[in-house]
Amino acid sequence: MESINKSDNNFEQCLKCTICTVYCPVLAVNPDFPGPKHGGPDQERLRLKMPSFYDEANKYCMNCKRCEVACPSNVRVGDIIQKAKLKYSRHKPSLRDFFLSHTDLVGTLSSPFAPIVNKVLSWDVTKQVMDTTIHVDKHRIFPEYSHEKFVSWLEKQAGEQKKFAHQLCYFHGCYVNYNFPQLGKDFVKVMNAFGYGVQLLEKEKCCGVALISNGFAGQARRQGEVNLRSIRKAVSENMPVVATSSTCTMTIRDEYPHILNLKNADVRDHVELATRFIYRMINESKDFDLSKLKFIQRGRPLKIAYHTPCHLEKLGWEYYSIELLRMIPDVEITVLKPNCCGIGGTYGFKKENYENAQKIGEPLFREIEEGGFDLVVSDCETCKWQIEMSTSKKCKHPITVFAEALAE
Repeated sequence: MESINKSDNNFEQCLKCTICTVYCPVLAVNPDFPGPKHGGPDQERLRLKMPSFYDEANKYCMNCKRCEVACPSNVRVGDIIQKAKLKYSRHKPSLRDFFLSHTDLVGTLSSPFAPIVNKVLSWDVTKQVMDTTIHVDKHRIFPEYSHEKFVSWLEKQAGEQKKFAHQLCYFHGCYVNYNFPQLGKDFVKVMNAFGYGVQLLEKEKCCGVALISNGFAGQARRQGEVNLRSIRKAVSENMPVVATSSTCTMTIRDEYPHILNLKNADVRDHVELATRFIYRMINESKDFDLSKLKFIQRGRPLKIAYHTPCHLEKLGWEYYSIELLRMIPDVEITVLKPNCCGIGGTYGFKKENYENAQKIGEPLFREIEEGGFDLVVSDCETCKWQIEMSTSKKCKHPITVFAEALAE
C-alpha cells in the first residue's frame, strides 16, 4: 500500500556534502540542534516511513535560510524542517507563541493604548513576570507601538497620492503599520519623488512568517489567501506590489507555495522589495533620472555599515539595497561580513533561545562597535531591533536613509 506520508519537497537532491551544517548559525552555538542536514533531508527519509522519528530538537531551527543559500543543489533545507515541525511536532503552541505570532491582533489591541503599553512593557517588573510565566526572556526589549497606525495616515493622503501619473500598492507589513509608521512615510516620500503615488492593498494581513514559525499554519494560510487575493487585484490593475520588509517579501514569494501550499506563480514576480524596485526603475526606465533629485549636502561623508538580513540574502537581492545607498551623495558604505544577527524573528524573544541568539549575533555586534560607523543600515525590522538592543548604534532602513537625504 502506498504510504500516506508523501514529501513534496526536493530532499532527494541532497548530496550529503554538509556545507549547510557549516553555515548554520544555530549549530555553532547549540549542540542540541541536530543541524540542517540531519534535521532536514536525512530525517525526512525516516519521517516518511514513521512520523515518530520526528526529532523535537528541530524547534531550535531559526528558519534563517542560510542553509538554503549555501546548498549547491538548491535543496529547500529550511522549508523541509519548517514543514516537518508543522506536520509532526507533538508540542502545541503556547500562550507565548500566540502572543508573539498574532501580530495583527496584538497590534490592533495595543495601538489605541500605545503610550501605556510601551511604558508597561519597559518596566523591569513586567519583563520579569513575562520571563517567569510565559517565558519571554526578561532581557529582550520590545519594539514600541505607535498610537497612529500607518494605514490611518495613508488614508488621509489618498487624494494627493492618486494625482501621480504612476501608481503602486504598498505591502507595509505589521511593523510599519503598528510599530514604526515613519518607515512607511519615508517610503511614500521616496516614491513620490520618483513620480509614483502609493496606495494600500484592498486588504492586507500579516504575511504569516511568525505564525509559521510558531505552529499556526492554518491561520498563516488563511492570511496568505487574503493577501494573494489583494495582490492579484492590484496586479490586474497594472500596479506593482512593493514591500519594505525583506522577510515579508521572501515569505510571500517563497514560503507561500513551499510551506503553505498557496499557489502564487501568477503574481510572484510582481511582488518586489522597495530597493530593488527603485534600482530597476532608475536603470531600466527612461522616465526617471536620478540627477533630477535634489540631495542635502553634508559637511562630511556619512559612514554607514550595511548589514545583509538572512532572508534578503536568500532572495539574492542585497545588491540592490547596497547600490541604492551608493547613489546617495556623501555616503561611505561598508558592507559587513555576512553574519546572522541572531534574532530570527520571534526566535530571540524566547527564553530558551535568548542566550544562543546573542551568541550568534556577537561577531556582528563586535564588528559594528569596532568600525567607527555613524549608523547601521538593514532591510529587516527584527535585525534593527537586535542591533539597536545589542550595540550602541542606531539602525535604519535603506529607504529611510534615502528619504532623509532628499531635499524637501
